[in-house]
Amino acid sequence: MLGFLLPLLIWWGWLPGGPVAEAPLVLQPATWTGAPPLFTVQAVRDARPGQPAVATLLPATAGANTQPVGLQGGTEAALRQFVARSLPRPAGRYAVTVRVLECRVQETPAANQQAAGQVTVRLAFDWRNAEGETLTLTEYRGGARYRRPLSSRAVVEPTLRQTLLGGFTYFNQWLAQALPRDARLATAVQPTFRYETRQSEPDTLFYDPARPLAWSDFTGSPRPEGRYAAAVFPGFAYQGRPRVVNGVVELEIRLRIYVVRSSSWVAEGQRTAYNLNHEQRHFDIVRLVAERFRRKATPDRLTVRDYQSILGWQYLDSFREMNHLQDQYDQETQGGTNAAAQERWNQHLDAELRAYGVRK
Repeated sequence: MLGFLLPLLIWWGWLPGGPVAEAPLVLQPATWTGAPPLFTVQAVRDARPGQPAVATLLPATAGANTQPVGLQGGTEAALRQFVARSLPRPAGRYAVTVRVLECRVQETPAANQQAAGQVTVRLAFDWRNAEGETLTLTEYRGGARYRRPLSSRAVVEPTLRQTLLGGFTYFNQWLAQALPRDARLATAVQPTFRYETRQSEPDTLFYDPARPLAWSDFTGSPRPEGRYAAAVFPGFAYQGRPRVVNGVVELEIRLRIYVVRSSSWVAEGQRTAYNLNHEQRHFDIVRLVAERFRRKATPDRLTVRDYQSILGWQYLDSFREMNHLQDQYDQETQGGTNAAAQERWNQHLDAELRAYGVRK
């Protein structure tokens, strides 16, 4: 007996007069009329809570309740096909995932045996940057209204289609406006360097190969006792000025290699060319370290997400290297009193600076 109940129940559901499911909406491709897309859609995700049928439509019978109507093939598949057939090629540089937050067609009864429809679409555009971080770039919220006779659903799909197309057109316009200024869209960092050489501060001398140290730059008071004939206080700093141009962070780095005049001094009777050369080499060491720092800051080492912190760590490493070289230089030359060691350092520093193009 039990074996015959199930077929009888199934057959009964299809007897004349039983409920008839509404045919699904067949989403057609749209005609793209805007600028060439700057993006390509790599995935569509149906993120609607519960993923209900896209539409609730009134049937042709007046007074009947609304019926759920889906997209043919399912929401994700239908939208993927819509995108593939609607967006022109070639694909843009930004591969995005589209999350469907809302896609709804809701009808209510209207006068004269008509249906009043409300279309609501909300899309989120996610992009995974070069560092592997997924960013929600923007959201689109769009809608439309229509009226139709109960006997014809012809207006429903075109209204939904144009609302969806409006979302992708909006995103393309958003990208075009955001590209010149939104750092999140940058895909690379391009550093450029400029050395500060203008002698624009009275107490600061900036490194200039054409303007070496002079004894007049040592304006500090001499130490009353000590084994050094003179002392110079050099250092270096940098300042970065980023701007986004067409998806690239153009990073202008201004290097300031300097001597503080009021902290530099020379003892009485020690203003000789030999002693001045020794102090100049301290200044040259800073320029050499700055050149090495510059060559660490290459596009392949700087990431869009962390270029500021990477530069900061490279600077700290270079600052430690500078202090180490300064101590090594003074120890080996014995503060300049070891003429042979001084000459070796002179030749070494000249060769290094020539290799970097600082000196000819």
